[in-house]
Amino acid sequence: MTNKDIAKVFKLCGQLMELHNENAFRTKAMASASFRIDKLPFAASGATLEELSEQPNIGKSTAERILQVVTTGTFPELEKLREKTPEGIIEMLKIKGMGPKKVQVVWQDMEIESVGELYYACNENRLMEAKGFGLKTQEDIKKAIEFAMANQGWYHFAKVMQSAEKTIAALRESLSGSRISYTGDFRRKAEVLQEVELLSDAPQALLLAAVTALDHEMKVEAEQGYIQFRDENSIPFKLFFCEPDLFAKMQLLTTGSKQHIAQLEALGEIKPLATEDAIYASLGLAYVEPELREGGKEVAQAKDGRLPSLISYSDLKGSLHNHSTYSDGVHSLKDMALYLKEELNLEYLGICDHSKTAVYANGLSVERVEAQWQEIDALNQSLAPFKIFKGIESDILSDGSLDYPDEILAKFDFVVASIHGNLKMEEEKATARLIKAIENPYTTILGHPTGRLLLSRAGYPIDYKKVIDACAANQVVIEINANPLRLDLDWRWHQYALEKGVLLSINPDAHRKEGFLDMEFGVYVARKGGLTADKCLNAFSLPEIEQYFKRKKGE
Repeated sequence: MTNKDIAKVFKLCGQLMELHNENAFRTKAMASASFRIDKLPFAASGATLEELSEQPNIGKSTAERILQVVTTGTFPELEKLREKTPEGIIEMLKIKGMGPKKVQVVWQDMEIESVGELYYACNENRLMEAKGFGLKTQEDIKKAIEFAMANQGWYHFAKVMQSAEKTIAALRESLSGSRISYTGDFRRKAEVLQEVELLSDAPQALLLAAVTALDHEMKVEAEQGYIQFRDENSIPFKLFFCEPDLFAKMQLLTTGSKQHIAQLEALGEIKPLATEDAIYASLGLAYVEPELREGGKEVAQAKDGRLPSLISYSDLKGSLHNHSTYSDGVHSLKDMALYLKEELNLEYLGICDHSKTAVYANGLSVERVEAQWQEIDALNQSLAPFKIFKGIESDILSDGSLDYPDEILAKFDFVVASIHGNLKMEEEKATARLIKAIENPYTTILGHPTGRLLLSRAGYPIDYKKVIDACAANQVVIEINANPLRLDLDWRWHQYALEKGVLLSINPDAHRKEGFLDMEFGVYVARKGGLTADKCLNAFSLPEIEQYFKRKKGE
């Protein structure tokens, strides 16, 4: 253990002391000890108690702690502080720009306990409003978190998409006489991935020249059958290459999951035919869209002619579950509506600002809800035939109830019920909590069902089947939260929901105009789950969804 390693342990102790408002003098002394240990003229790990105690401003108590760190990695005072500090809070202290005072605000005032939640707060523009923060600090912290995530080797699909499109466009320009396409996890639209995979039938020498010409100043490695490199954002790429007559076969083999390929091989030889379509046909199968090639039921469905006609972005007619400046959104209600109407050419907007319990997000009191309704009525007159539906994202309280009285809930066109607090329940309690909210007669949509944040927070544990069955019994729609950090409901449960007759809704949870564009990622993950347009609530036309909301309310 180096002096620097030991110093980091003391530094953490000083940070936690400051975080918990310990004695200021002792806190400062711990930070000073960290500095002195780092600057010791010899290796502390090989020193005796006497040798350490003789050093200026070290002292016997610090020397004893040093020896404890060398032998155990810690010391009792630090462990006591660790015991009362969530692990996510300790992780936050490692983020550049997040000292104890800022972490204290995030933890105590905003009730955020993980780096993933902090990152989501940055994306929702909530951090800039907190004491001691601002827009620049928020953006710096967001970048620092993204950098840390990248160093862990995993990436959100949305975070690599722009890099992937830029790289493949440049390669296509250089390799105009050859084919090049996406493959692997990226082509299957996996929600998280470790690299972007490509396939080309160009000769290896030409590919190396084209990759080198990208001039990313990153190491390029040529292996047997593929080339590895990184772009200027340090996103890793793997470029497979093959002979032209093997392109379709290689595209199929490198796209599908191991389970999907095994299912195909069980049916017969995967032949090097001209197209993937032809290869599937030679196995007695209909063509399987790349997003579906995960090794589930898709091969059996392709054999029996039961593959779903997957939803596309153009099928969407409106956007539900969105926020405005009435709660924690960046843009006004009118701006959000105009963007949908004039820029995206959609037919309706569902506004679902946060409810009164969400104090951290400027949740709406009953009086402010009524003021919003008045503005919606006026906008609906001026923007017709475009329509704004009066919705709310009502917090599901710990006992499963919603946080407005029934007489107020009854006046909304629709209600998205979501959990935002008390995320650490056991599975049985969390499931019962959701089911009670689902059974509320005013619940229209169950919002982000598990509260997960990809690569950051697993979400609360639930019995998926019981929750989905409850939605089926109560005619409650389940949200596919299209924010690329969420993508919740997980696509692996879409088929079960659809088989039970549950509608799904691709909701962007937009907090600014640009957030509507996240519906693209929602569509990708919905396609992985086998969603069709007729089973997607916001693919309903305006007259259809008006009737749906009225039937739900029993009008």
